[in-house]
Amino acid sequence: MCGIVGYIGSKQAYPIIINGLKRLEYRGYDSAGICVVSETPFTAKCKGKVSDLENFIGDHSVAGTIGIGHTRWATHGEPNDTNAHPHESMNGTFILIHNGIIENYGILKSKLEKRGYIFKSETDTEVLVNLIEYIYLKGNVTPEIAVRLALTKVVGAYGIAVICRDEVDTLIAARKGSPLVVGVGDGEYYVASDATPIVEFTNSVIFLNDNDVAILKRNEMVLKTIYNEALEPNIQTLDLDIEAIEKGGFDHFMLKEIFEQPRSIHDTFRGRVSTNPFDIHLGGLYKVIPNLVDAKRIILIGCGTSWHAALVGEYLLEDLARIPVEVEYASEFRYRHPIIYKDDVVIAISQSGETADTLAAIRMAKQAGAMVLGICNVVGSSIPRETHAGVYTHAGPEIGVASTKAFTAQVTVLIMMAILLGRKKGEINDDRYNELINELANVPDKIEKILQADPLILEISKRFKDATNFLYLGRGYYFPVALEGALKLKEISYIHAEGYPAAEMKHGPIALIDDTMPVVVIATKDNSYEKIVSNIQEVKARKGVIIAIVTEGDTVIKQMADYVIEIPEAGEVVGALLSVVPLQMLSYHIALLRGCNVDQPRNLAKSVTVE
Repeated sequence: MCGIVGYIGSKQAYPIIINGLKRLEYRGYDSAGICVVSETPFTAKCKGKVSDLENFIGDHSVAGTIGIGHTRWATHGEPNDTNAHPHESMNGTFILIHNGIIENYGILKSKLEKRGYIFKSETDTEVLVNLIEYIYLKGNVTPEIAVRLALTKVVGAYGIAVICRDEVDTLIAARKGSPLVVGVGDGEYYVASDATPIVEFTNSVIFLNDNDVAILKRNEMVLKTIYNEALEPNIQTLDLDIEAIEKGGFDHFMLKEIFEQPRSIHDTFRGRVSTNPFDIHLGGLYKVIPNLVDAKRIILIGCGTSWHAALVGEYLLEDLARIPVEVEYASEFRYRHPIIYKDDVVIAISQSGETADTLAAIRMAKQAGAMVLGICNVVGSSIPRETHAGVYTHAGPEIGVASTKAFTAQVTVLIMMAILLGRKKGEINDDRYNELINELANVPDKIEKILQADPLILEISKRFKDATNFLYLGRGYYFPVALEGALKLKEISYIHAEGYPAAEMKHGPIALIDDTMPVVVIATKDNSYEKIVSNIQEVKARKGVIIAIVTEGDTVIKQMADYVIEIPEAGEVVGALLSVVPLQMLSYHIALLRGCNVDQPRNLAKSVTVE
């Protein structure tokens, strides 16, 4: 879950490394460090953010045309200067940065200590760099061979970049279970944990696969496996604009991404949804549509926000396509010995395409013989490569740690899939098919209208910035939205919040309600409207404070609620896309008013690439 940047070429490495780390800081911001090599390596690292590292380096001249940099999200060892990367081997021969977890580091460390190695840090990374050095010195082999042999002894996940003092014209990168991409320039190469630091220099990239090792010199790249099997590089062209990873005039990435949702939803269904004639075409699923139509069961898996999108998908697929659906946390699914049939269809949902638990669940489902599909945002990431087929969301880069536009893009894909399958199975007639497509096509304009309520939502946020607890309630399609709204508030404002099905309030949570408890109720006009009105009355009877998300023009709930946010009228099938937006905005403003870092909330990282 850390950010890795490396460079070898003719340019000065330091500006490339430090700016690359700033672009990757959403992946981890407990500590940061660099190593730049001229005739000898210069290493600097410290606890804190990349800006703290810059201040730490100060006016020190950092020259050299090869370098590596790292921004950390702590796994082994607390965030401090010593545990920060890069890590140097005991005798100073190797300098290494690492993303991932070495699961057998304890056994390896014990063996190295018996051979005289002394460790300074608490990290598993220092074990790996010393293992490489031990093999190098003991076996009298090249740095490349030492790296490859060491990695054959490692259990766990890694994305690494390594420099050897004895070969300072070489940068070695390797990957297993943790993403790593190599950017190809003119007489230069870049290494990064994702493409964001690379895009301003080159759009030619190689996505490393598990067990790949890249040996990079200024005018030469050798690609092989850790077992010394030669590989032919597959150079791909990045479809990523530098403007897409800038704030674009917004104060924060999260706010920008909230306001990008009309475009990201449109981009997700553009070319796939037609209103003249009414039709849906999902090219990525073309070959597996028969499997989906005949599926006796669909299992949706994801983590965090993607799990909430999967819950919306359960309502959609069962309602429109009449296919039984189960929703599973990927982290639990892989460990509880689930029953998987060969005619099951497993759909994995992930923004990054690198979520470790989701990847492990995919591999388990494939091994059991199930058809596995992916819904993912990042082209070239691991999940699209490991699934049989799938659909990209086209939300564009999401830099804010708290997911916003990724959620609505994922739900958009699930809506398209449910409508298409419902039509193929004969569960949706022509009129309903056309109506649903029309509803989806109108969503971007309706969200634009919701975004105009930002000043109102800011004023409501001022009232609740000092709250210590929140309750979110929703029914049907809106129950997962309640969960997502509560998660957003927890993630970025550090206020405890819980989401519940509104009817479940009476089975426990109602005990918490008093005049200090804000209760957010998604109360749009739908089949359960009268029930949600009753739930609001129950809260008001206990002096709870109601913030209601209502359909434009609602008069009944307006009389009852303390605060009301209106959204345009829409059918339940697209309701999640509309109702979640004001909840995102509410969380954003409350967090900001509390002085929280909304783009980099404490203890969180964007892409969870470790278990």
